[in-house]
Amino acid sequence: MSTPVFHAEAPAEVLEGERGRFAVRVLVDGLVHPWSLAFLPGGDMLVTERPGRLRQISADGTISAPLAGLPALFVQGQSGLLDVAPSPTFAEDRLVYLAYGEPNWRGNMGGTAVARGRLGERGLEDVEVVFRQEPKLSHGTHIGARIVFDDQGFLFVSAGDNRASATAQLLDHLQGKVVRLKPDGDIPDDNPFVGREGARPEIWSYGHRNIQGMALHPVTRALWTHEHGPLGGDEINLPQPGRNYGWPLATFGKEYSGQPVAEAVGSEAPGTEPPHHYWPVSPAISGMAFYTGDAFAQWRGNLFIGALAGQALIRLELDGDRIVHEERLLQGRDRIRDVRVGPDGFVYLLTDSTDGKLLRLEPVGGGELPGEGPDELPAAD
Repeated sequence: MSTPVFHAEAPAEVLEGERGRFAVRVLVDGLVHPWSLAFLPGGDMLVTERPGRLRQISADGTISAPLAGLPALFVQGQSGLLDVAPSPTFAEDRLVYLAYGEPNWRGNMGGTAVARGRLGERGLEDVEVVFRQEPKLSHGTHIGARIVFDDQGFLFVSAGDNRASATAQLLDHLQGKVVRLKPDGDIPDDNPFVGREGARPEIWSYGHRNIQGMALHPVTRALWTHEHGPLGGDEINLPQPGRNYGWPLATFGKEYSGQPVAEAVGSEAPGTEPPHHYWPVSPAISGMAFYTGDAFAQWRGNLFIGALAGQALIRLELDGDRIVHEERLLQGRDRIRDVRVGPDGFVYLLTDSTDGKLLRLEPVGGGELPGEGPDELPAAD
């Protein structure tokens, strides 16, 4: 196990983008496949490492040892400790929610789960599981799993198809679904399949492949998600209750062999919703954040998405809900797993590798335009 290091004296590299200059600074390295980042009141951060470590990084840069109290994890391939989110009422209850791969009783297969626990001095206490994907079909692929609270306090969870694509269409399975829960795991009465025979009442929407990005639009407050296609066909959706988003019946992608997806009838299928946006060539998208801060006025209202295979930070300009322009920042540098906007208005990124990094994008001071100003900024505070 490597020991992550905070680099208080690291300089920042100044780069040019279409909307002007910005700086990128390596705050932490030595993380092992970091997956998710969440900010706590007061400026501390929680960071997950997929092999099964949760760390707290204080506002002064102190990095904790792995926190105790994690639930049982299925650590294999893409599965392990994944998303993290504080309760909307964290200041009062100190609850932290984790999405992860949970093993079956044999320990040879896994599925998406969500647990919550109270953050104490050494880790999580009073941990309880509030969601379990059933049945468990994953051998270590397509777990998902992102978690988002809406403005009413409901919890949305993305559950991957476990590489068993046909199950995304089965309403008695929790593969390939977005589910909606109360914070304690109970089912909201107005979920679309409550009371329907043969359907799981947790389900909000279905026909998804492997959602690894989820966020609320800052103005409309609608849920946005994105998911991996196979070979091509990564897509963005705005999941509506009870709707079918097509996988594997409708896709713009192909199998990794280059052959058509066996179950697909084409890029459209009766009774399914078209993607809001798609990429013919998969960037392998992960992480999603709308920019609402003040540090980058030129990016306000933009949508940021990480790219793994594409090794970039994708910046999308919107006109209402319509995506009108794409720029790829940090092209070819790192596999970007997560993207978050901090309370300081800076953009924070996690890179996916055995020497994973926490990066921070900062504005270039003094109002320099492209072609002006220094090549480096001073060290971090």
